[in-house]
Amino acid sequence: MDVTLHLAQDPEADALLGRSPLAALTGMLLDQQVPMEWAFKGPATIARRLGSDDLDAHEIAAHDPEAFAALLSEKPAVHRYPGSMAGRIQQLCQYLVEHYDGDAEAVWRDVGTGRELLKRLQELPGFGKQKAQIFLALLGKQLGVRPTGWREAAGSYGEEKSFRSVADITGPESLAKVRAHKQEMKAAAKAAKAAKAERAATTPKASEAPKS
Repeated sequence: MDVTLHLAQDPEADALLGRSPLAALTGMLLDQQVPMEWAFKGPATIARRLGSDDLDAHEIAAHDPEAFAALLSEKPAVHRYPGSMAGRIQQLCQYLVEHYDGDAEAVWRDVGTGRELLKRLQELPGFGKQKAQIFLALLGKQLGVRPTGWREAAGSYGEEKSFRSVADITGPESLAKVRAHKQEMKAAAKAAKAAKAERAATTPKASEAPKS
């Protein structure tokens, strides 16, 4: 695994993501409730603070939890919620040590089908179905991991030029398209929530309904 990614929008951080399976998984884990670039810059920041040029699952899994949380909390913090994310990263690394001998790439190296890969990703701590599908799409679209049926397993994120997630970001133009899509989704969700609240406010409760 040695490709050029553009998720952190930072050459050093993106280089690590492109060559380190664990860094890519960790960046995906961090990608929630913070801007994408902040999340995917996290693995490089963690590695640097650990005094290394890469992440090691065995080292992180065995690290003192309080010390690791403090490391992520140093300014600039790795995440908006550095303490809780430190715990999640350690859980991920502990799982990888237990099930894959600490080798993150083994999660997808010998996988036979997209469905099997999705199952393996969903079994990782912190990876729900949506996050697993987005990472599966990233593997297929940019990292050359394309087992049979990978696009179908990735759902809408696997569609060509869908510009729905980080899987489609290869530069500034595609980043802008993905951001626009996310804004549209947020606006649609907000409108749906407002419409639901309005219906609830105008619908008479059972106790208030006129009796015949």
